[in-house]
Amino acid sequence: MTLHDPDLTLRPITGPDELDLFNSLPYVLNKELAEDLAAGRRRPEWLWLALRGDRVVARAAWWSRPGDEHPVLMDVLDLAGEVGDGARLVRTALATLGTDPPDYLRYVPGDWRDQPEVRRGVEQRMGVLESLGAKLFVERLRLEWRPGTPLPEPAGRLTFRPVRDAGELISLMTLVLEGTLDAHSRDDLTRMTARESAQEQYRDELDRYATPHEWWQVATLPDGDPVGFVIPAHNGYNPIIAYLGVVPAHRGHGYVDELLAAGTRLLAGEGVPRIRASTDVGNVPMARAFARAGYVTFERQLDMTWR
Repeated sequence: MTLHDPDLTLRPITGPDELDLFNSLPYVLNKELAEDLAAGRRRPEWLWLALRGDRVVARAAWWSRPGDEHPVLMDVLDLAGEVGDGARLVRTALATLGTDPPDYLRYVPGDWRDQPEVRRGVEQRMGVLESLGAKLFVERLRLEWRPGTPLPEPAGRLTFRPVRDAGELISLMTLVLEGTLDAHSRDDLTRMTARESAQEQYRDELDRYATPHEWWQVATLPDGDPVGFVIPAHNGYNPIIAYLGVVPAHRGHGYVDELLAAGTRLLAGEGVPRIRASTDVGNVPMARAFARAGYVTFERQLDMTWR
C-alpha cells in the first residue's frame, strides 16, 4: 500500500533487498533484522518506511514469534523528519496489521534523561504514539551478567530439581502472582484470574523456548515444600533468566538470591557469553537481587501500551 500526502510515500519494504534502505536510520536492533526475517519473526509487510523522494524520514517495524499470524510487538520507530510524518506512518501501517495495536517497546541508555539529544529523540517517538492514543506503561531495567563475575556457592538451604511438568509450573506461577510488583502481571490481573495469567504466559512465552525444559528448576525445603522456581532459557537472541518467583509463604528469607544464583550457575555452566534479564524499575527488591548477583544495568526499556 502506497499513499502520498502530497510528496510523502508510506509503504512496507518490498523484501530483504530493501533492508539497507530500512537500516539507513540507526538503532541497536538493525543487526538482528535480517535474521528475524529469515526466522519468521518479522515479515516485509511489517517493516514500514516513510519516504520523501529517496530519503527515509521515518520507519516503523513490528515483531512476532515464528508462526504467529499477527505481530505481537512494535519495537522500531525512528524519525529523521517531522513528528507528523511518523504519526502518519504508524497510523497507516496499523490499519494493515489486522489486529489491535501491539504494545511498543524501546531500548534506551540507562541515563537517557541526562543526555539532551537522546531524551529529545525518546520524547519525539513517545509523542508520535501518544498522538495516536498510546501511553507510557512502564520503564524496565535491562540487566546483564558477564563471565568472570563471581557467583556465590549454594547456601545449602534449598534443594533444586527440574520442574516435573507444565501443571506444576503453572500452579507455582499462579501462587507467585499474589503481591507481584511486575506491572505487566498486575495489568493482567485486572482482566483475568491469576491462573489464567499463568497459563497464558506459559503458553505464549515459556513453552516456546527451544532450550531444554530440564533447565527449569524448582527449589524446595528439605521436607519437599516448594519455595519457588527459576526459568533459565534462550530466547533466540540471548541466554536469559526468563522468570523467577518465590511463593508468598516463603518470602522474606532471602531465597530469591539462591534461586537467581542457581539459574545463573546453570547458564554459566553452558559457557554462554552473557546472561540477560529484565525487571521493572519499580520492582526494587528484584532489582536489588540482580545487583547482589553481579548483574549490571546496560540499558533501559520503555514500554508503551494502547490500553
